[in-house]
Amino acid sequence: MTGIRVIKVPDVGEGIAEVELVAWHVKPGDTVTEDQGLADVMTDKASVEIPSPVAGRVLALGGEVGQMLAVGADLIRIETAGAGLAPAAASTPAPLAVPAAATARRPMDAQASQTPQAPQSAPRRPAAAAFGVSSDRPIASPALRRRAWELGVDLKDVSASGSAGRIMQADLDAHVAAHGAGTPGAARGVERNDEQALPVIGLRRRIALQMQESKRRIPHFSYVEEIDVTELEGLRAALNAKWSAERGRLTLLPLLMRALVLAVREFPQVNARFDDEVGVVTRHGAVHLGIATDTRHGLVVPVVRHAEARTVWSMAAEMARLAEAARLGRATRAELSGSTITISSLGALGGIVSTPVINRPEVAIVAVNRIVERPMARGGAIVLRQVMNLSSSFDHRVVDGIDAARFVQALRTVLEAPALLFAE
Repeated sequence: MTGIRVIKVPDVGEGIAEVELVAWHVKPGDTVTEDQGLADVMTDKASVEIPSPVAGRVLALGGEVGQMLAVGADLIRIETAGAGLAPAAASTPAPLAVPAAATARRPMDAQASQTPQAPQSAPRRPAAAAFGVSSDRPIASPALRRRAWELGVDLKDVSASGSAGRIMQADLDAHVAAHGAGTPGAARGVERNDEQALPVIGLRRRIALQMQESKRRIPHFSYVEEIDVTELEGLRAALNAKWSAERGRLTLLPLLMRALVLAVREFPQVNARFDDEVGVVTRHGAVHLGIATDTRHGLVVPVVRHAEARTVWSMAAEMARLAEAARLGRATRAELSGSTITISSLGALGGIVSTPVINRPEVAIVAVNRIVERPMARGGAIVLRQVMNLSSSFDHRVVDGIDAARFVQALRTVLEAPALLFAE
């Protein structure tokens, strides 16, 4: 016995009234099993996969990628049946009606926009000889192709007189006599006129809106300082040699996180969130560190909570766990929100300097640039040292430039004398 089951957009979190449809995993006519993923939807930052509660055949989809769907709106229609579904019908059922509220901000279909569309029917081209020019793939003997290459002549420019558009030696001679030879063996580019229209949807759209609002509403003050991390890298190597098997290996970031925890004790104004709509700055005692993380979906910021109460190994382990969850798209909304200050690192691609964008409504962000070895003067001698830059940005509405500079200098003091990291 068969029936029709309409799957609704579920309530994916408290206070969520609508979601963005970012991916379909099925299409009309597909057979699905119970708990099979049907679609991905996105809330504020987290992506959620909606599974099928039943087995059956997909009859119709309730929206297009990029649409906003209200919670409770029709998502998909499935025909349910017992064992053994009949072959899919030749005709495709009409799509589900989508509520008016769900049709707002509706970009073109992502798949159609990313795939150049060929004409449905192209007229057969007459023989190239009828036009007196070569076809898209010039017809010529290997010997003639070799000679054209040596002369620097593109055979597509040579008029053909042979049968079926074949280029003859006389044709090549006539072209050289009229136009001259080019650079022997010169590589020629192919003119291109293709385009791709890529809709900005899902996480990419949310990142764009967040960055736009941050730059539009926050007057950024940037400050860059060079840090000598020779001693810090030496300490890190010693800690890893002694404890890596038992506690895990440390990268630079957990040590920087610890230094930042110590520095914000002196400068609590940078560990804050500014609600500029009501004009209230909230300074936080807890240090919830956002770690900007690159994923295949885009940049996300998982949060290491209560960094002030963690050891460097605890921070390293939590950071690794969150980064993996974010890259797999499994990070929860709670794990991607609530940070009070953010660290950004591009690793080996960190460059010399950067101008990081503040993760609104926070008021500060610290970016790590790459470590380089450089000769420096120390004690009257030239020695090789490992140095890197810290590039920081601050909300100049609530953090004065002098306080921003003093905060970065406090970071520098701890990082250049890393015994202070464990001085408590």
